Amino acid sequence: MVIKGLINSIKDMNSHTSELIDDEVFAEVNAFHESFIEYNKSTLSSLDGLAAHVGIDKFYIKDESSRFNLNSFKVLGASFAVGKALAHELGEPIGNLPFSVLKERVKKELPHIKLAATTDGNHGRGVAWMGRQLGLPVVIYMPKGTTEARLNHIKREGAQATITEMNYDDTVRWVAKKAKGENWLVIQDTAWEGYEDVPRWIMQGYSTIAREFASDLGDVIPTHVFLQAGVGAFAGVIAEALRVLYKEKCPKIVIVEADVADCYYESAKQGKDIVKTGDLYTIMAGLACGEQNPLGNIILKQLSHAFISAPDWAAGNGMRILANPLPGDNRIISGESGAVSVGVIERIMRSPDYSELKSLLELDESSRVLTFSTEGDTDPQVYRDVVWFGRHGEPEGE
Repeated sequence: MVIKGLINSIKDMNSHTSELIDDEVFAEVNAFHESFIEYNKSTLSSLDGLAAHVGIDKFYIKDESSRFNLNSFKVLGASFAVGKALAHELGEPIGNLPFSVLKERVKKELPHIKLAATTDGNHGRGVAWMGRQLGLPVVIYMPKGTTEARLNHIKREGAQATITEMNYDDTVRWVAKKAKGENWLVIQDTAWEGYEDVPRWIMQGYSTIAREFASDLGDVIPTHVFLQAGVGAFAGVIAEALRVLYKEKCPKIVIVEADVADCYYESAKQGKDIVKTGDLYTIMAGLACGEQNPLGNIILKQLSHAFISAPDWAAGNGMRILANPLPGDNRIISGESGAVSVGVIERIMRSPDYSELKSLLELDESSRVLTFSTEGDTDPQVYRDVVWFGRHGEPEGE
């Protein structure tokens, strides 16, 4: 299996109008997250040794493994969406409800609320954590193929969690239907007709990441930003935030997907929206989503420069690179979905087999690249199998 890539032929930044992000949203989200005692900025590292090794000017990576001690960025979206949903139930703007106040109001006025979500691991863990903080019950359903480690992470947050016999997208639909009869408050990170507010709030919650890296980078503007996409919620909001922050100087946005679930890549290739179905097995559990988030889809069609379809070995490549840094670079423990962009960039830059793709992406010695390690070792056994024992190593023929 090889890395595949293509340029987005319908990119149209000039006609894009902001769907999610403006200064008011940035401020609202940031204020809510800062009201948690667990909040700290995640680390932005400049891997200068790796940059020189692959032949670019700068290689930045933002490590999300420290978020609220949950090993993933997902809690940012889950917490803000739960906050907004409960604020709506209370009839209050979220600006009046910093976390300590929200907790007291929920305890007194909303003890009947039960939260629900579908997850491949990280989003559900964030919802479960938020429920535990607020004293609310949580029920989580996970798709076929989910590992016991990811299931147990959620159970340890006090949630009721179950692995289904369906893939991710089918589980989402099943939970949405079941929730109507159970009167659950669904906190889901993809949208469907009639269910748009919560996914929008989840996406907006991720904007804290953009506020942080813009502050840390200062006057430096990346030339390229690589964003992993499952349903496209994270990629969509960061892409729009980049456009809002940098305007006409917006970096080239490159979307990276797992090849078995590359609905954005295939849609761009075929010129129409494509849904990937079936088991969608990949070690990149966080990217095993075959249907686009509708709002993310709109944004990424307009703002993305290119789409990449990556096999599992590319994720393994990135995990091993980050776990074994060059002198002077920080060591980063990055999980399967978190490391794939690094693995893709290294191979594109260093292998003659990808010289055409390198040229299409306009990557060269002057490039300043920003990437995101969106998770740490959320499944420690899988992490060790890849990093210690070389599982999902080099592809045949390379």
